[in-house]
Amino acid sequence: VKVVESGGGLVQAGGSLRLSCAASGRTFSRYAMGWFRQAPGKEREFVAANSWIGGDTYNTDSVKGRFTISRDNALDTLYLQMNSLKPEDTAVYYCAASKRVGIATIPIEYDYWGQGTQVTVSS
Repeated sequence: VKVVESGGGLVQAGGSLRLSCAASGRTFSRYAMGWFRQAPGKEREFVAANSWIGGDTYNTDSVKGRFTISRDNALDTLYLQMNSLKPEDTAVYYCAASKRVGIATIPIEYDYWGQGTQVTVSS
């Protein structure tokens, strides 16, 4: 499956962005999906994940209450709604697809990755 992110940009602290991840090539609804981010000089960090069975979601603690992951299987699209953005949220955000059943939270559990979209939050 191929995944392509969009929706990144520059926003002031406290603002919002919605990232989209368009999938193609295989049955999107059968993949667990996730968002990761990577800031300069740092390792890739898990942000949020969504399973394909039961619609379970999981967010890392630093974004709970601010970010929401969702998916539209009819449109083969994954979303990340980001509210109350902080400068420390600045990073390249990646969408990924996993063949595993259930929530996947580490990069090695994912099989397909997008190229990333830059999110910059100014103070």
